[in-house]
Amino acid sequence: MAPLALETTGLRKTFGDLVAVDGIALAVPTGSFYGFLGPNGAGKSTTIKCLTGLMTPTAGTFRILGTDPLADPVAVKRKIGVVPEDLALFDRLTGTETLSFVGQVHGIEPSQVRMRAGELLTLMDLTKSAGEMVADYSHGMRKKLALSVALLPAPRMLFLDEPFEGIDAVAARQIRQLLLQYVKGGGTIFLTSHILEIVERLCDHIGVIQKGRLVAQGPVAELRAGAGGMKTLEELFLELVDTERAAMPTMDWLAG
Repeated sequence: MAPLALETTGLRKTFGDLVAVDGIALAVPTGSFYGFLGPNGAGKSTTIKCLTGLMTPTAGTFRILGTDPLADPVAVKRKIGVVPEDLALFDRLTGTETLSFVGQVHGIEPSQVRMRAGELLTLMDLTKSAGEMVADYSHGMRKKLALSVALLPAPRMLFLDEPFEGIDAVAARQIRQLLLQYVKGGGTIFLTSHILEIVERLCDHIGVIQKGRLVAQGPVAELRAGAGGMKTLEELFLELVDTERAAMPTMDWLAG
């Protein structure tokens, strides 16, 4: 079994009486492309915020790349890249200035920053807009810049919260190829996404969360085999998170 890049025990996050994350135990192998799935409100974004230091867990322990983030958060931040749900970019900097600033924070040599930034901007098709303020970027451009920011320091692990939301098909293909290349080179990715087609295409491991609880986890092939081997990821996912719902109204009035 591959060593774990991420391991949690009893990870819990509450907001008053609301239990958003309910004692989950994640196991993400090093070098894996791990998809973290769940319906809206299941606790995906809260989990990733706890893991990346944007929130403090209410209870539980976890280690990322062999280090306890609660004990040594700076050491962990040097090893990981994050694309948060809200992107967290500086609107009054240009694309080039944003990457230059990130390089300085990480202590990367200026020549290396220029080289890496140039390659990333080219890959993300942001070269022509590199001198424009981030405030003027479209949502898709901001998403691509945020991914460039996460990749610039050459992290050993990436946390990506809905990275394909609002991205056009051409850019999505480029990003998929980049992420697969990153994993092939030994990196680990922890991805949340609502787009099951992308998860099925990219991820070799998944975890499924429902109402704050982890209901399934493991290699995609093993989970599908356990379900008979013939189900798509969508069918497997819907089976795992299916809950009682109100009967669908006929809405005959829509047909005129």
